[in-house]
Amino acid sequence: MQDHRQRVGSLVVIVLASVASDESPVIGAFRTPCSNNRREDNLLTIDMNLTGLIGLYVRQNRRPYLLAAMMLATVSALTVYIPRQVGRVIDGLVAGTLDRDALLGQLAWLVLAGVVIYFLRVGWRLQLFAASYRLGAQLRQRLYVRLCQQGPHFFQMKRTGDLMALATNDIDSVEMASGEAMLAGFDGTLTLILVVAMMTLGVDGRLAAAALLPFPFMAWAFWRISEHIHQASKDSLDAFGKLNDHVQETLTGVRTLRALGLESRSASRFAELAEDAASASLRAQRWEAAFEPAVGVALVTATVLTLGLGGYLVFSGELSIGDLTAFSMYLGQLIWPMFAAGWVLALLERGRAAWGRLQPTLDAPLTVEDDGTLEKVEPGALVFDGVVFSYPGHQARALGEVTLHLAAGQTLGLVGATGAGKSTVLRLILRQYAAQSGSIAWAGRPLHDYQLAALNRAISWVPQEPFLFSASIAENIALAKADASPAEIEEAARLASIHDDIMRMPQGYATPVGEKGIALSGGQRQRVAIARAMLTDAPLLLLDDALSAVDTQTETDILHHLRSARVGRTALIVSHRLSAVMDADHILVLKDGRVSEQGTHASLLERDGWYAAQWRYQQLEASLDAA
Repeated sequence: MQDHRQRVGSLVVIVLASVASDESPVIGAFRTPCSNNRREDNLLTIDMNLTGLIGLYVRQNRRPYLLAAMMLATVSALTVYIPRQVGRVIDGLVAGTLDRDALLGQLAWLVLAGVVIYFLRVGWRLQLFAASYRLGAQLRQRLYVRLCQQGPHFFQMKRTGDLMALATNDIDSVEMASGEAMLAGFDGTLTLILVVAMMTLGVDGRLAAAALLPFPFMAWAFWRISEHIHQASKDSLDAFGKLNDHVQETLTGVRTLRALGLESRSASRFAELAEDAASASLRAQRWEAAFEPAVGVALVTATVLTLGLGGYLVFSGELSIGDLTAFSMYLGQLIWPMFAAGWVLALLERGRAAWGRLQPTLDAPLTVEDDGTLEKVEPGALVFDGVVFSYPGHQARALGEVTLHLAAGQTLGLVGATGAGKSTVLRLILRQYAAQSGSIAWAGRPLHDYQLAALNRAISWVPQEPFLFSASIAENIALAKADASPAEIEEAARLASIHDDIMRMPQGYATPVGEKGIALSGGQRQRVAIARAMLTDAPLLLLDDALSAVDTQTETDILHHLRSARVGRTALIVSHRLSAVMDADHILVLKDGRVSEQGTHASLLERDGWYAAQWRYQQLEASLDAA
């Protein structure tokens, strides 16, 4: 189970890591496959409580639950049969009516009943727990897909560690409620009914009435305890989520913590959160432990009443010793239903608390709806017409009435000061966000008419901080094209000017890059991401300051390769270095979210505005560096 949780946590990390820097779940040059999944599971898209969820799942998976119920019913019937048969054997021995052969026959039946019970218990466990594990798998898949579909604003409001906790502890609790709780609830209830029926009808109704007197008080105690368990379980899950979030942040930023000498502070915070999580879990366990004393008091009281009344009835000749023995055995069998009731309530309250945390994330509306119908983007112009956009929760406009026209096969350069809105333009093209007003069209159709999957296939995107997986360099380059041959991977690496660097590494293209590409430099990570983009045949290439970590000569080589390899394809290049866009067909200069200048490189220099001043400054800086 621990390995299973680790694998699930790693899966969720892949999604979350890509949005850690205010990005959508778009990895390198493509969006993760799960984001293209337009299927909604009927089980998990309905607003319901935990009981409704389990009830619907049981109805949709009748066969394993019915088989498990039949096996449990048979086990309960055989379990109830054994004490009554033992009582008859004792009465037969006392009365001298059982000979040797008859006794051996009765004992053989008892042994056979025990063997049948053993195999049936194995059978119902296989049926019931397999079904509950499938529910857990569905919930994890649904959560993973939902996280893939969400945009940056969702992740700004959520903590990564807490989302990971939902995929592990919280779903485990729901899984237990659909498996262990169903088992204990059905088995305990059926056993209780059969045992009470046998005590009342098969032995003596007076003894049964006396034995059941303490149980209403036990039921009241269970109700009170379950209320406390729900809150304690919620606090425990919340505390684990905070602890998980701190661990995730610490491991992600461990180099920064070391550089700033904050190891002891981080360790102290971890110890504090670990203590809070332990205390919250202990409170939940304490309340769960309260079930046992309630059961113990009820059963001891029932036993005292049974022995007192039963002894009197035996002494007065109204009850045989065998019947009293059978009744005592039945009373012992009530231990399991009582403990089962407490166990079921504890599991349901844990599951209810977990579902209360999980359901809002599963049902959270998508930040950008995938309601388009077009499955393919035809070649054509990309047009912004008076686009206005503000980030959620911010009043200031990131873009103010931006208009641009990028013809098919042309290259557009987008430049401007930090915070001018350059990356925002790309995020709107990628549909990470939706514009508040104005329109964005591609090939004459509004952008929202296309399925997100169609846009993803049509766009190769290299973000400012490319994400690399804990795999080899070759696997990272081939991420968007799994069937790429070694020759294709090498050619893409050459176009990105990373081939020579790779060949100098100990294992060449098989070199592991480490988590998030930690084994590579910033420039190498960018070039691997560019190679990944070059390997695809997407008609639109978006470079979001993707050459910031490489030197000017490497930048020149990469841009030359891009122009020669992508003849006739559309490109939009965002860059702080004006040398990266000087050969573009058209250049836009953004200032405070608006277009302040536009034209070709030559015309902008003649205008002698911000672009010309910035060009002279960068040229002077380059000459000083060369000197």
